[in-house]
Order: sequence, then structure tokens, then C-alpha cells
Amino acid sequence: MLVRLLYASRAVDTSPAAIEAILTQSRQHNPGSGITGVLCYGGGVFLQAIEGGRSAVSELYGHIQKDPRHKDVELLHYEEIAERRFGGWTMGQVNLSKINHSILLKYSEKPELDPYAVSGKVSFALLEELMATASIIGRA
Repeated sequence: MLVRLLYASRAVDTSPAAIEAILTQSRQHNPGSGITGVLCYGGGVFLQAIEGGRSAVSELYGHIQKDPRHKDVELLHYEEIAERRFGGWTMGQVNLSKINHSILLKYSEKPELDPYAVSGKVSFALLEELMATASIIGRA
């Protein structure tokens, strides 16, 4: 059974090296677990969608909740899915400082990433838009 989980968190360390370390670890470990997804980051905030088998996704989310690199981890949306939306990425990435801010403004009050202030469905719609506008990089 496939599921999709969407969560938000705040970065403890916002340096480019710390972000790259998280992405590298994801890309190394996710294929063996059948996990795919995308990580958006901007302004010290992460928005991440992870897809895969129910047990694998649940286990990964449990690790993220305990990961000292994240704080304020909050579940935004969880659902059973018929197919993956982010199957092309072991962990795609979006650096929101490099996209047109009108995309963010379309889904929130201000042109900044704040998944804590919107519904999970709105956050997922943002990810879909980023995918449609080819803003997601790191295909693997």
C-alpha cells in the first residue's frame, strides 16, 4: 500500500552544507526503502513530501521527528495513494529563494514559505505547482 506524508519543520542549521547533508542522506537511504519525494526549503523552513509503503514512510517520519537537525516537526497531511506524484526523485529539492515569489503568493498571505499557516492541501498544491513549473531539481 502506497501513502504520501507531508510535513513541515524548522531547520536547526540553515547553512547550505546542512541542507545538502540532509539531501545527500535522503538520496542514499531512500532508494533502499522505496521512498521518493521532494524537499522545499526557504527562510529556515522545510516542507517535505515523502511517498512509499506505509511502514517505510511511517518509520522515516518517526526518524525525522527525532532528528536533531529539525525542530517544530508538524504533520500536515497523510493519505493512501494509488500512485506516486514524486516518483522521479529519490529526494528532489526546491530552493524557494530561487523561484518566482508569485508562486508562493498564490498559495499564502505573503510570498514566503509558511506551511504552518496553511492547510496540508494548500501545501500540496504548492508542490504540484512547483513540479509543473519545473522548479524541482535533483532528479535521480
